[in-house]
Amino acid sequence: MKVSILGAGYVGLTTGVCLAFLGHKVTCVDPDKRKIEALERGEVPFHEPHLAELIELAKHNLTFTTEYAQAIPEAQVVFVAVGTPTGQGGAPDLQYLRSAAHGVGEHLGPHFTVIVNKSTVPIGSGNWVGSLVRDAVEARGASASFAVASNPEFLREGTALHDSLYPDRVVIGADESKTAEVLYSLYRPMLDQTFHEPPFLPRPDRMAAVPLISTDLASAELIKYAANAFLSLKISYINEIGLLAERVGANIQHVARGMGLDARIGTRFLQAGIGWGGSCFGKDTAALVATAAEYGLDMQIVRGARDVNQRQRERVVEKLLAEMKILKGRTIGILGLAFKPDTDDLREAPALDVAKKLIERGVRVKAHDPVAMDVFRRHYPDSGVILCDTAEEVAAGSDAVLLITEWPEYRDLDWDKLAPTMQSPVMLDCRHVLDRARVERAGFKYLSLA
Repeated sequence: MKVSILGAGYVGLTTGVCLAFLGHKVTCVDPDKRKIEALERGEVPFHEPHLAELIELAKHNLTFTTEYAQAIPEAQVVFVAVGTPTGQGGAPDLQYLRSAAHGVGEHLGPHFTVIVNKSTVPIGSGNWVGSLVRDAVEARGASASFAVASNPEFLREGTALHDSLYPDRVVIGADESKTAEVLYSLYRPMLDQTFHEPPFLPRPDRMAAVPLISTDLASAELIKYAANAFLSLKISYINEIGLLAERVGANIQHVARGMGLDARIGTRFLQAGIGWGGSCFGKDTAALVATAAEYGLDMQIVRGARDVNQRQRERVVEKLLAEMKILKGRTIGILGLAFKPDTDDLREAPALDVAKKLIERGVRVKAHDPVAMDVFRRHYPDSGVILCDTAEEVAAGSDAVLLITEWPEYRDLDWDKLAPTMQSPVMLDCRHVLDRARVERAGFKYLSLA
């Protein structure tokens, strides 16, 4: 099928490349000329494991452009994957979605086209996008046959390709059977798992056919918000239990394991630590609270999860104060800037909040990240954070080191060599991933958030 993707960010580019790999003819559209030129050279504009390799495998089916006129008229399916950042009051800012809808309407061809909301959008956006497209079509004195569908993504940065090719489920929201049938045909190779897997992304053992959830527009839109909010709740819940565990002398990791082995609960997203970040959880929980308020509802549990998550970042400073008494004039090292491993995404990254709070208290902050430092330099040139080329350089002369992003290479550092280089060997493990006994044998004072 002929597919166009509007927006070459994490979601759009990953979706487009995977559909091209499955055999569809895909055109990716983005207004950023430099990004498009880089993609044409095979360069990926962000860090995502194996994405460059998959682009190489699928390049015969991929086209990149800045022009809607080159992408929309012949497309049978148009995915809208533009940004929907948080706006005033927590509601999503829909300016990019509005612009995309107008652009689609101005260029739609005469054949039937399915327009798919891939961006995380407020409930009811399917109808709104449909009206915007219709207005743009009529404004040019034309007629067009189209329908709007919702196809939310459930990708995790760092494993986005795996999640795209081997998903837990595919959700399609459409109010007409014809629309759902088009998307079923589009996804059939993936739903049936009939494609030959890439050598660097093997199919999981016992991978069966992928469940398809076919529902109405509003339900599909709410599924995305509800899923992300629930995962946020799990993380904030275990962090709140971690507070109690610390007070009563319990081991939060043992508590989490004892809970998670209950099949009704599960072990995933029960890792106590500094909390969640990234582009989805914060934005989607805020949007869910704002949407509910429009209908006279107060999402108390979701609001509580957001409050607990923010509180975890403040606890880092409190832990350091309790240990050192005075922070002004100290040097604190941060290991990890990205919000999670295997990405260079700094959106809502806990490290940024922690660094800011420390600098406001007169602390000299040093930091390292295996992949995110170039992004940090571009977006935060005046942060006051001293970027170091190695973790060893971060530790040298520091009064404490914080492990904030659980990159694998940080777990295997030579702690025996690091401790003597520090002003005072204090390690605050914000992710509960280090071997405490090993770190303490090296001479560190080991601290955690629970």
